[in-house]
Order: sequence, then C-alpha cells, then structure tokens
Amino acid sequence: MSFIENHTLWTDRQKEAARDAEQQVRANRLETIRFSFPDQHGILRGKTLVASALGSAFSAGISLPSSLLMKDTAHRTVISIFSAQNSTGMTEMRGSADVIMVPDPTTFKILPWAPQTGWMLCDLYFRDGRKVPFATRHICRDALTRLEEAGYGFMTGLEVEFHLTRLDNPRLAAEDAGQPAVAPDVSLTHRGYNYLTELNYDQLAPILDILRTNIQALGLNLLSMEIEFGPSQVEMVFKVAEGMQPADDMVLFRSAVKQVCRRHGYHASFMCRPRLPDVMSSGWHLHQSLKTLSTGDNAFVPPDNTAPLSATGMHWLGGLLHNAAAAAVFSTPTINGYKRYRPFSLAPDRAIWGMDNRGVMLRVLSAPADPASRIENRVGEPAANPYLYLASQVIAGLDGLANQISPGIAADEPYGTPAALLPTTLARAVDALEHSSVFRNAMGDSFISYLTDIKKAEIKRYELEVSEWEQREYFDMF
Repeated sequence: MSFIENHTLWTDRQKEAARDAEQQVRANRLETIRFSFPDQHGILRGKTLVASALGSAFSAGISLPSSLLMKDTAHRTVISIFSAQNSTGMTEMRGSADVIMVPDPTTFKILPWAPQTGWMLCDLYFRDGRKVPFATRHICRDALTRLEEAGYGFMTGLEVEFHLTRLDNPRLAAEDAGQPAVAPDVSLTHRGYNYLTELNYDQLAPILDILRTNIQALGLNLLSMEIEFGPSQVEMVFKVAEGMQPADDMVLFRSAVKQVCRRHGYHASFMCRPRLPDVMSSGWHLHQSLKTLSTGDNAFVPPDNTAPLSATGMHWLGGLLHNAAAAAVFSTPTINGYKRYRPFSLAPDRAIWGMDNRGVMLRVLSAPADPASRIENRVGEPAANPYLYLASQVIAGLDGLANQISPGIAADEPYGTPAALLPTTLARAVDALEHSSVFRNAMGDSFISYLTDIKKAEIKRYELEVSEWEQREYFDMF
C-alpha cells in the first residue's frame, strides 16, 4: 500500500478530487505541478514536480526538510536542528529529518499566470503517518473540528488591505543578497488621501484588471476592489465562506497577487506599515459568524431590537475580548504590525466592542432577522498566518461560549472608554500568549513554546539592530 493509503490520510472526497485533478492535468496538458504548504508564518513553501510525477505524489507524498518549520521571518533557522533535544521536544526533526507533504487534491488549481502549471496545498506528516503538530493547517482544522462538535460551523469573510506600488529596482545585485534580503525600490501608484475616488481607481485599473482576472480565474470569490486611504493602498473584499476555505483562499490570494504583480512590473506588499512617505497602515478585517449545523441558520442573529446579537453571539464576543491580548500573536504576528495600533486611526488600541463603529476592535453589524449579522474583528494585519488567525478566533470564541463571558457594554467612544489596552509590542503579545491557559489547552504547550521561541528570535534580532532613528537621534548629539 502507498503511504497515503496505509495511513488513511485521504477522505473519500479527497480521493474523488485526486481523480478529477489527474483528468484536468491530462486535459489541459499541464507540464508542472506546484505543491505547497503554509509554514508557520503563512508563507507558501514546497516543491514543483513535472506532471508525470503526479501519481507518485498522490501515492507516497513529497518529502522535504523539517527545518523549514524552524525558521523566522528572515528564513533563518532559529531552533536548533542538531541538538539532542531542541526546544520543540521533537526528536523526529533532529538533523533536519524529512517530513512528508501530503497533497490535498480538493485545493487543486490551474495557475492562470503560469503557463501549463497546476498547484495544490499540502498537509505535513511524519514518516509514521502522524500529523506534524506545528503545521498550522492542522492547527486550524483541529480548532474547527472542536467547533463542529459544539454544533457550529465558522463563517468568515476576508477584507484585506495591501500596498500596490511600481517596481523600480528589484535589488538583485550580488551585494543585495542576505537574510533578510534588501527590499526593492518602488514608487507610488497613487498619492493617496482620495479614499474611494474613481480617479485613483482609474489610475490603477490596468494592474487591478489583471489582478481581478487572475483572482477570478483561480475561483476565489472576489467581491470588490477599492482604493484605500493611504498612498498606493488598495483593498480587496471576498464573499463569506465556511470552515478553512477562507484561510486556504488567503494564502493563495497573497501569493498570487505578489507573483502576478512582479510579472507586470509592480510590487505588492502585505506588510502592515511599510516605510513609504505618508503611509497608512494596512489591516485585515475578519468578518465572522457561526452557522448552526442542525438548521443552517446564523447563530448570531439577535432575537429583537433589545439585543445587539443573540446570547451565543454575545458570549462569542466576550470570548474574543477576554482573550484579545493572547490572541494578538496570531492576528498581528510581526513587530511592524503593532505600529498600527494607535488612537484615532481607524484601528483599535484597546479590547472593546461597539455597534457599527470603525474605531473599536470588534465592530458588530446586526439586525433582527438579518442573516448577515456578524462581528468584524479589526485587529488583524494582512501578514497574519490565516490558519492561526482563524484558529485563534475559534478558540477564543469557544472559551466565551463555555464560560458565558459577557463582553460588557458597547463603546460609543472607542479611544476614550476605559478598557484593557491591546499589546503595544510583539514582545508583550508573546508574553500574554505564554501565560494563556486557553491557548495552551487548545493548541498544546509544545506548539505555544515552539511559536513563541521563533517570535523571540525575531524580536531579539530587531532589538540588536541599530535603526536609522537611533543614528539620527544620537550620533551627532553625543
């Protein structure tokens, strides 16, 4: 028996999807297939196989080094792979031993911008068929399974801001190499401060039309393309979907946008607050609700005008607020992302909720009998790992349901109402996560220790770096 069959790693749906994928490869005369998995940062990594090797991938999977799971955002391996016991406690990864990528045929796509190329997501397993516990797609799936056991499905909609610039110099000279590599030189595509204006949209229409065509060809449910407030800042919004689908869509969307832009002389960045003149921070607003599995109804719909949400919705809201500090590592995993949390900026700075208020962390949009009643979490950055972001919402929300946590009263003044402040740095968020019994119980001590170790290495590199601010502030003064 093959590796996948021997360990029963595919469902009947995946087996059927595999047969369909093989037919599509033949019918479209594809020449290569890209197999990818989302790493701890939500970045796609993997291997490209010639089309004739598809059968082998669907049988034995694809091996790759486990050290890919030990890297920080500079691609540096920051957890020892050669010591007898590294901080993960996983001897299976010692010496960068191989793990197996198992394709998920239900995610198969034909890439419209890459001739004769297919693509699909994969899950990671050890050689004995056990799930790799640090693979974030597994983490998300496990959280969603617990939610299903409680009788609910997770409905989410993506609203993603990013910066779209012209690529002036890719900085590919030999002296530009390094970890991390030198950032490319870019110029603006529009000056900004003309929020939602048609004139600015028309300036970007040539590249936005190309992006739209490719995104729709991938089958991603795009709703709108919008001009955001800041220079070269845009937003794309997608239809609501269930379960892990939005996370799968998000990793493909980000990768697709960056690849298509690069091929056409543009640069797309999902960094929260890039160093551009007069920049505005980008957010990833996650709209969410619960579907009652027994009826298919939205479990957040308020019973009447006296309540903003149902009792279920209010307790979910309370769980999100109660666990906001610890969840920040998942919604805002970069050092840069915390420079977005500031008063009077259309971004939150404290754990608070309100009715249709864009200054709060949790914006409630609801009405009796409205099937679109939902919570918009405005805390996230577009660089977040979507599997961990979604999983964190489910875990925090389930805690709210289990303990019937009250969210308190709504805030009319989001930057003046007393409330617990969100972490102001990644270091503080990491500290909150390390002390969270909710996330340790849900994700496991080993995963929390593993992830925080990687984040601490990133923070340490940042703290040792001499910034331009320090040079300007101190070099001449002292």
